Amino acid sequence: MENSVNKPFFIQDENVAQYAQLMASWIAQQVKSAGRQGLVLGMSGGIDCSVVACLCRLAQVDVHLVMMPYGSDMNNSKSHQHAMELIQKFDFPFHVFDIQSAVDALAIHQEQFVAEATAANRALSLANIRPRVRMTYLYQFAQLGSRFVIGTGNMAEATVGYFTKWGDGAYDLNPLATVTKQEVYTLAKYLGVPESIQYKSPSAGLWEGQTDEDELGMTYAQIDGFILKGTSGNPVIDELIRKRIQQSAHKFAAVPTFKG
Repeated sequence: MENSVNKPFFIQDENVAQYAQLMASWIAQQVKSAGRQGLVLGMSGGIDCSVVACLCRLAQVDVHLVMMPYGSDMNNSKSHQHAMELIQKFDFPFHVFDIQSAVDALAIHQEQFVAEATAANRALSLANIRPRVRMTYLYQFAQLGSRFVIGTGNMAEATVGYFTKWGDGAYDLNPLATVTKQEVYTLAKYLGVPESIQYKSPSAGLWEGQTDEDELGMTYAQIDGFILKGTSGNPVIDELIRKRIQQSAHKFAAVPTFKG
């Protein structure tokens, strides 16, 4: 398949077994070469983290899945149920840490700052605390066991900057960084991810009822099309993607430092 970016492979039904094994071998090598004891993975009950968990299993690397609900949000969205389906099917070790008290303690409530902010910035400033707290929990847990934190963000999310800086965008290795969303679904089917996870609407769990595609204003299929063909098929969406790429460039750039 031709594509408009520097992507040397595309995972399809006919080669998924080959690439799943290559990715698993890469994961195992990353852990071994760094002298780590295993991996820690944030488990939301979504398809990306489920695929990465299964790749770690294929790699025969010790991986601990960590669920970090904000109060009852994972139960309300069935994310806990879906995560447990995967955990029980493959017998993954798992842990649950409720982050609500930590998140609430970090939130700024001074009326002056809140009143001066736009509604969108108020909502996002609170929502983004959650992935940053989760990152902190993952790294402490990883440090306790001499492990690496493994990332789960895919190429479609990275293209439009759909991740939280210093939150779910922080990890030690990521097997899905150059994998489109469609490829994630292909891997999920091959790896035996439960169908309840494969067929649900992707969500970052930032707030109740939130879905990725509603928040983005575009579908993952459209983003994949833009990545592989240079267009989503809709000029309006193409322009929106370009705008998001420009707005999120700071997430990928090296931190500016004064050099005299």
